[in-house]
Amino acid sequence: MMSIAETILFIVAIGVILGWLFVLLMHIVALFYGRYLMHRVVPQPDPENLHGVSILKPLTGVDPNLYKNLETFFNQQYPAYELLFSVQDENDPAIMVVQSLIQKYPKIDAKLFIGLRYVGPNGKINNMVRGYEAAKYDLIVISDSGISMRPETLMNMVSFMKSDVGLVLQMPYTAHRKFGFSSVYEQVYFGTFQARNSLGANAVGINCSTGMSCMFRKELLENVGGLQAFAKYLAEDFFICQEIVRQKYKAVLCSLPAIQNSGNCSVEHFHNRLIRWSQLRGAMLPHLIVLEPLSECMLMGVCISWALDFLFNVSPMGVFLLHTLMWFLSDYFLLKTVENGPLPFSKFEFFVAWITREALAFWLSLRSHKNGVVQWRHKRYKVHWGGSVSEI
Repeated sequence: MMSIAETILFIVAIGVILGWLFVLLMHIVALFYGRYLMHRVVPQPDPENLHGVSILKPLTGVDPNLYKNLETFFNQQYPAYELLFSVQDENDPAIMVVQSLIQKYPKIDAKLFIGLRYVGPNGKINNMVRGYEAAKYDLIVISDSGISMRPETLMNMVSFMKSDVGLVLQMPYTAHRKFGFSSVYEQVYFGTFQARNSLGANAVGINCSTGMSCMFRKELLENVGGLQAFAKYLAEDFFICQEIVRQKYKAVLCSLPAIQNSGNCSVEHFHNRLIRWSQLRGAMLPHLIVLEPLSECMLMGVCISWALDFLFNVSPMGVFLLHTLMWFLSDYFLLKTVENGPLPFSKFEFFVAWITREALAFWLSLRSHKNGVVQWRHKRYKVHWGGSVSEI
């Protein structure tokens, strides 16, 4: 008969194996759902049933790729849309970029709003709210300044906006940029960890929204007070999705990813983004503080190696190596699916970026829980349980 300690360890080992099987299932779901969804050609709606779209573009400052990124929005293959740019103050150099594009494309319905209106601590919403209120179409797209759009992207998003859908998301990914390791590092993260979470969650109906590029029905936000109702959160995308689903509408991924093409790229800057996102997730969903690190490759490999050794006397080193190899290959093929072809870098570069991300995941998770202060652009926020923030 087992002692109390042995019984506890037995239960923990069984729990580890069940957790490992769940994560393995998410890998499989993401791979198959990604093959089904990503870059799939979807039937276009009847032109008579196409709704107009208002695209909100909040801008702050200029990076080397801003002009090129914004220009892609002037070249959308869609019959009726408007571009609503917004900057926070009249001295922002982004104003000149926007004005030059408006002059270059006079046939595109584009407007520029200068000056924010304070409705809460979320600076992005303060910047967008005037454009949101001026939007003349019911379908709203929020698109970050660093996003580059293929000409068919807007049509693709609208094609997924069925009668029972309230929110269409683009899965975040990155363009291949000539920044060396930092560019590959970002691309590997978004094409593996982020893609697995987004595809797996969307396939089973879990809220895993990102606000980099998303389309929603304006009436659904108006039902709860408009965009400004979400200004008390930094992760407004999560709560917008939550509210739309609460109103009995679906949130779905479209088949084209959101291509981030910022002209600035560094490992330190990217780590700061990861830490900020982890802080917000922990505040909104506290159970992720424990579950998220445990679901990472290296820590989960250690746990499953111990569990199988404890229960079945299997070689821990053999289990760990096999687990890591399976995870590596799964991520490699998922990244190729997201990229829709061969990788734009070598297999060795992929290996170095992948092993770096996996090795640093736990350390970055620990850093994110040092305190409850989030640094976003030039502002600092105190994060409260539930996801709301207050500006420091």
